Amino acid sequence: MLRTLIIGLGRAGFGLHWAVLDKLRAAGRHPGLFAEAPVLALDPMAVTPPSTADGLRLVNSLQEARALLDPDETVVHLCTPPVARLGLLRELADAGFHQVIVEKPLAAERATAHEIVDFAADRKLEVAVVAPWLASTLTTRLAQLVADGTLGEPRSIDIRQFKPRMRRTLADTGHPTAFDIEPPHSLGVCLRLAGDARVISAELADMHIGDTVIPEMGRAELVLRHSGVTSRIISDLTAPLRERRIAMEFSGGHLVGHYPNTADDHYAQLRISRPGAPEEWEVFQDDALSAQLVQIYRDYQDGVEQSAELHLAARVVDLLADAKRMSRATPTPAAPRPDDRPHSGRKVSHVA
Repeated sequence: MLRTLIIGLGRAGFGLHWAVLDKLRAAGRHPGLFAEAPVLALDPMAVTPPSTADGLRLVNSLQEARALLDPDETVVHLCTPPVARLGLLRELADAGFHQVIVEKPLAAERATAHEIVDFAADRKLEVAVVAPWLASTLTTRLAQLVADGTLGEPRSIDIRQFKPRMRRTLADTGHPTAFDIEPPHSLGVCLRLAGDARVISAELADMHIGDTVIPEMGRAELVLRHSGVTSRIISDLTAPLRERRIAMEFSGGHLVGHYPNTADDHYAQLRISRPGAPEEWEVFQDDALSAQLVQIYRDYQDGVEQSAELHLAARVVDLLADAKRMSRATPTPAAPRPDDRPHSGRKVSHVA
């Protein structure tokens, strides 16, 4: 059975990773996977969780954690912001820990992402990157529709990730741009469904809250060209309503899927339309983060390598870096689109 060490107790570490682990351990549906001993937690940012977190034991240093844990039987959840990863990975490797789950994105910059990949290979670390959308039941169904050709050849993917994130943005400087918040989820899905791609256009806007302006943390958009498929991702952290929507056009029909919007409602929806046939509409359970953490723990227990998923995560960082570079080029006017809500303050770059 595997022990757990969580590093970073912010929204990701405490609100997501610990909450899901606590639920999984309490349910008891995975015998032999999670050790009954308390989960250890170290917070470099000194954010103390509520005292009611039964089963979570705080430690003051990595050295203290190492004295209490066997690295070969421990999974480390690295939940610090993406700007603070490589140094901690070096410390973990020096302490003997080699099974690590990293919160998305893998890194904030292209060079750092590839340094992590190289470092993991050199030190024989197994690094998994949290990507719940890739583990989602909805994504699995979409991949199956692409693979079996039920709707013909895929032509386009359109993803919207709208959610208000004003309070957390004002309090948290760990994510450099809006590209680093939601698009890592959806970009991985686009690569999984349509193969590798290049960025052909990107836009990035500031967040405006009264007289306060948070640079590059408002609305982000990128368009990708795959082989035979064009995908478009829009993320708006100033949107008044939440929406996590994917639409796909095929040569023989189209579909619209909705990923779960909140951590307390794990249900997805899928509508499929074909010419001359009634629309199919299904609602189904989709607790993707729980499913992914269980799978990663099982992989570590069984010695399954994570290198393929790590390289995919690095490719996501590559494409996001291209999008950031394009969006910071000389702004040009962009006409409003009828299918988007109005917005302003946009920085735009396009390439042919």
